[in-house]
Order: sequence, then structure tokens, then C-alpha cells
Amino acid sequence: MNLINTLLMMGEGGKPNPMMNVVFMVGMIAVMYFFMIRPQMKRAKEQKEFSNTTNVGDIIVTTSGIHGKIIRTNDDGTISVEIDRNAIVKMEKSAISMEMTIALRKRMNTTTQA
Repeated sequence: MNLINTLLMMGEGGKPNPMMNVVFMVGMIAVMYFFMIRPQMKRAKEQKEFSNTTNVGDIIVTTSGIHGKIIRTNDDGTISVEIDRNAIVKMEKSAISMEMTIALRKRMNTTTQA
């Protein structure tokens, strides 16, 4: 009988069980962590690793959509990107978009193979 009462979130005498509220809140926090917070942390870590592994000569796309080629890595953690002939822009490494750069590279590989 206690198991049925617990499953129905009722305590002794038909009163609500306050422990079920705690269990429900812990469950909600766990769901939020595993479906929202953890994937976002994983994406941020992948983005940082991607930015750190880019080298001179790589074709990139920035988060604002500018296409260019890395021509120099500066000592202050920035990069110099050539976006056109003799048009060089200094920007932060964090401005490189991992998703758009990978998509561009895939597109470039399929067009050169065809």
C-alpha cells in the first residue's frame, strides 16, 4: 500500500508527500543539465579547440560571415586574415565560426572533386 501511495505522490492519510516535490525538482534540474547545459558546454569546448587548431593558410569564415585566409598568427592571440588582395583584417581567434568554416571546406571539397 505504501508503494502505491508513493507512486501517487500521497503520504500517509492521503496528504501530499513533501519528499516527492524534492525528487521532482532534482529531476527537473538533472533534465535541464543533460539536455541544455552540458551540450552547450561541449559545443563551446569544441569551438575553442577548433579556433586553437587553425593554422596559417587555412580558409575560414568568421561569425559575421566574412570569408578569408589566415596569413599570420599574432603574439597577442589574434590572427591576420586576408579577405581580398591587399585587404588584411586583424581579428580575434574566437571570431572564427566552426560550423560555417567546416561547411565551406566540405563545399570546396565537393566542387573540386566534381
